[in-house]
Amino acid sequence: MRYALHVPPFGTFGDVSQVVALGRDAEQAGWDGFFLWDHLLHGVDLPFVDPWIALAAVAVTTTGIRLGPLVTPLPRRRPWKVAREAVTLDHLSGGRLVLGVGLGVDAWREFEAFGGEAGDDTTRAALLDDGLEILTRLWSGDPVTYRGSRLSVDDVRFLPRPLQAPRIPLWSAALWPLRAGPARRIARCDGVMPFRPDGPVTPADVRSLRLEVERHRVRDEPLDVCVPGRRDQVGELAAAGATWFAQSFTPDQPLAEVRQIVTAGPPRP
Repeated sequence: MRYALHVPPFGTFGDVSQVVALGRDAEQAGWDGFFLWDHLLHGVDLPFVDPWIALAAVAVTTTGIRLGPLVTPLPRRRPWKVAREAVTLDHLSGGRLVLGVGLGVDAWREFEAFGGEAGDDTTRAALLDDGLEILTRLWSGDPVTYRGSRLSVDDVRFLPRPLQAPRIPLWSAALWPLRAGPARRIARCDGVMPFRPDGPVTPADVRSLRLEVERHRVRDEPLDVCVPGRRDQVGELAAAGATWFAQSFTPDQPLAEVRQIVTAGPPRP
């Protein structure tokens, strides 16, 4: 089991200097990962930090901790731009990037508030599937021509390749209970971060998730399961098949409390 911080870069964390310092402190305290939410809006107006720029700063002030956006809603991004950004961040960090991707939700009007964005889950799912394929192909360093249901690429080659081989790890978000479409998408990825709208993910959920994803799995590499669960269930989550535990924070969590949790280090058994 490895241990990560899962931080919303807004509200309490809406100061970029604080976010970068938190990443540095996390590494010094023995955490294995430092992951930032990727949002444009919240339910109320709050100060925000761009996660990608903050992660670049964290990359140059740390040496070993894994880092990345967890998750970025790929349907509101151009995947070729994300491909460039991700490779640059992978090189800047010395091969420590994990790229979390998801459908994106519109609870805070992050799609609805901006013209031209995908208006429903069906469209966003198609954009996500095309985006994942485009990312993977562009990272190969080979010429790419691709025709998807929503997006296309015409004879393009991106260099350099990522430092990580065979590619930068892709972790898919998943809303519980898991449906067949997301399960097939996760099976194409290197990891998953499940969320429950009604409470923390349980060890039973982790076991069920692994069984469902393995039905669709075609890759030989092991699947990471990163769970934002309860600290008192770390051992049970690991036994159920979780490989990462994520300590999540809320946007209104007091900074003094956050620092205490971070500096205390991960809840290793």
